[in-house]
Amino acid sequence: MIFLELVLQNFGPYSGKQVINLNPKIDEENSRPIILLGGMNGGGKTTLMDAIRLALYGPRAQCSTRGNLSYGDFLNQCVNNQIDPAVDTRIELLFEHIENDKPIKYRVVRSWTKNPKDGKDTLGILGDSDTWPDALVNIWDEYIENLLPLGISNLFLFDGEQVKELAEQEIPPPIVVEAIRGLFGLELADRLAVDLDILVNRKRKEFADSKDLANLEEIEKRLTQQQQDYQESEQNLENIKNQLEELEVKQQEAFDKFISEGGKIAAERNQLELQQKAKTAEVEQVRQLMCELAADVLPLALIPNLLTQVQTQGEKEFRHRQIQISKDLLIERDQRLLSWLSQVEIALTQVEKIQSFLVEDVDNLYAKTLPFGTPWLLADDETLSQLDNLIYHLQNSQISAKEKLAIIKNKEEEIITLERQVQTAAAPEDYTKLRQTVEAAQNQVVEAKANYETIRRRLAELETIIAKSKKELSEYTVENIKYKNNEHIITSAAKVQETLKIFREKLTLRKLNKLEEEVKNCFLYLLHKSDLVHRIAIDTNTFGLSLYDFNGKPVPKHRLSAGEKQLLAIAFLWGLAKVSGHRLPVAIDTPLGRLDSYHRNNLVERYFPSASHQVILLSTDTEIGQKEVETLRENEAIAREYLLKYDSSTRQTTVVENQYFW
Repeated sequence: MIFLELVLQNFGPYSGKQVINLNPKIDEENSRPIILLGGMNGGGKTTLMDAIRLALYGPRAQCSTRGNLSYGDFLNQCVNNQIDPAVDTRIELLFEHIENDKPIKYRVVRSWTKNPKDGKDTLGILGDSDTWPDALVNIWDEYIENLLPLGISNLFLFDGEQVKELAEQEIPPPIVVEAIRGLFGLELADRLAVDLDILVNRKRKEFADSKDLANLEEIEKRLTQQQQDYQESEQNLENIKNQLEELEVKQQEAFDKFISEGGKIAAERNQLELQQKAKTAEVEQVRQLMCELAADVLPLALIPNLLTQVQTQGEKEFRHRQIQISKDLLIERDQRLLSWLSQVEIALTQVEKIQSFLVEDVDNLYAKTLPFGTPWLLADDETLSQLDNLIYHLQNSQISAKEKLAIIKNKEEEIITLERQVQTAAAPEDYTKLRQTVEAAQNQVVEAKANYETIRRRLAELETIIAKSKKELSEYTVENIKYKNNEHIITSAAKVQETLKIFREKLTLRKLNKLEEEVKNCFLYLLHKSDLVHRIAIDTNTFGLSLYDFNGKPVPKHRLSAGEKQLLAIAFLWGLAKVSGHRLPVAIDTPLGRLDSYHRNNLVERYFPSASHQVILLSTDTEIGQKEVETLRENEAIAREYLLKYDSSTRQTTVVENQYFW
């Protein structure tokens, strides 16, 4: 199994979408085991480990920050605090493993929003063909247990605190003990023992609490009668169903006749008559308005030509009067001018020329005006203005009259339609007969439906009663068999329990012998000191480690330095991973705390490149420092490097590729 890619979207301090390539292959032919991610404390290293666990195991994941939180509350806690609550939080883990001798890739996707529905996330599995295999989603917990069982996951996904706790305690912490039991397969034997206890207790209770069995003949007789009742009720239900169908047809026929013969219209007669009266009143109101128009200027519409002629003559006479007035004014002015000229010292001949010019000028000025006959209208200006207003008012009255005539026409057509509907309505006595026929048909249908429902419920009750009687009849025979076998089961269970105890002991011893050898070899390899320990023994009950020198004498753990204790703890985990037989990636969070430079170099040079085919290291700048990272680079052990840059002002972390602290 190889982790290829981890995608974080709005998860913890990782805002937005950030992709981490975990593939140890640097090209098609070469690969290097270590994926190195550097980050300061609180910068999101542990969050990456939690993301891997959460992607694989969901609600069962043993995440470091979950504590006693429910799964829904834990998902809320994982949502980035800078995003909109409606935006998705998402983690994706792409991995590859061998299935049927072929490499298969799966992308595990879990997504949720703030306050997820039912406190759950949405799980999807994306296969090689970019399809979502629903069947795999439904059995994902069982599927991942075959690849990386939850019980032993802590042997491959562990942190410095786990190593520290394992190094300081005389016996392994519960999380490691659980992994060991899962590795050895002891939990299956324990579960079988518990199941046997439950079975024995149940059989004893059945044996002690059993009562006298019912008489078989009486049960069979009762069952036969119940089956006969069921058949009769079933036949009655079929008859009622046929009768109901016939009554529904008759009901529809009566309703159709009620409609076709005017029953519906008769039922609406009052409404139709009210509508007819309302329409008639509206027409009368419009007619009254027409009368008001006729009493005003509307009759003048009968003499449009005379009105036009009068208006035209008035305009001509008005124009003629204006011209005459202006001409008289000019002549008066010319007379005043000539009178003045006669008083000044101007020759008479000159005055005569001026007079001749003025007369000719006036004649030329009005020569172009049209000749006008004798005025006959002799209307003043006010009268002409009233005439114009009258003609304008007449035009508006004509438009209003046309609109009202159209309204009257439409209303009269509606009244005629209503009259026809009323005329087609059935007579009151016919309507009563039609209505009674429809109501009678409806009542018959309702009664038939009620009978149908009653018999249907009776059938359901009989089904339950018959099933109970059949079960009772079946249990009669079963109880006889139980009485013969219960005592045998109870006595045999004790023998099985004893056999299980011996099996657990032998299985534990066989597994522990191999584990002891692996842990010793790993410890000596990491310690690079062959004279300290000759043998390591593991207690069969507590799984605590005991060290012995070449003389067979115990080596107390307090004689080991802090660094040697940590190497022993790592050797223990390494040995367990080897014994498991699973070829799985190893992820280590803060792995070098409290180690001196000598033991740190041993771990960097010997453990990290050899722990697995893929080793994901999450380190601070003080653990894998400049010297250590240069050593790993020189040994060509690092495939990829990342730096987790944490911005304390925004409390957000960004993943920077191809970069470490140095």
